[in-house]
Amino acid sequence: MIITFPISIWMCLKIIKEYERAVVFRLGRIQADKAKGPGLILVLPCIDVFVKVDLRTVTCNIPPQEILTRDSVTTQVDGVVYYRIYSAVSAVANVNDVHQATFLLAQTTLRNVLGTQTLSQILAGREEIAHSIQTLLDDATKLWGIQVAQVEIKDVRIPGQLQRSMAAEAEATREARARILAAEGEMNASEALKSASKVLAESPIALQLRYLQTLTTVATEKNSTIVFPLPMNVLDGMGGISYSNHKNVPNRT
Repeated sequence: MIITFPISIWMCLKIIKEYERAVVFRLGRIQADKAKGPGLILVLPCIDVFVKVDLRTVTCNIPPQEILTRDSVTTQVDGVVYYRIYSAVSAVANVNDVHQATFLLAQTTLRNVLGTQTLSQILAGREEIAHSIQTLLDDATKLWGIQVAQVEIKDVRIPGQLQRSMAAEAEATREARARILAAEGEMNASEALKSASKVLAESPIALQLRYLQTLTTVATEKNSTIVFPLPMNVLDGMGGISYSNHKNVPNRT
């Protein structure tokens, strides 16, 4: 390096990008407890070896895993894990391939967690299950310098026959609930009619007034001619005219 200076200086300078860090090994030992970068770093040829580590968030797609739930239902579940490396030295020195190890651990954790849940719990509690998987992964990968940012369950596939059975069960439940509501409505209506009949029984003229009000409502909604019988006792009290008085009037003709 001294003999070929200043040409050799260009072989010793390395550029590390903003989202990268360099772990330098000098004669097999890590140069410092902290990775170098970003910017220019000095690497001695034939003595130093450096490994670049990407610190950006990595997306890990978990392929569909065939899982037997606690209630003996076979399902296929897939998901996605978002993680990043926060310690480049730990990611290089503590594990051979940090990304492959995280990928395999995510698959195993997904199967283990979902195997302890029933199918209804998996379908209804995706967020809670994803949070528990994230906690387990974060604790397991902390030694590797990995921070798990988020875990999401993308899809839960169940057999077609089971889907039809669940649909039939849901439809039967809705029909039963509808019948119960209809029966409650009829009971409330009958109680209201009973109360109304008691009120009308106390005042007979109220029934005639209700009859006239109903005719007014029908005439307003539908423009048509309505012919209906009018009882003569309705005319009682209207100018002293009644059916009994009409029979007492002599025939002057």
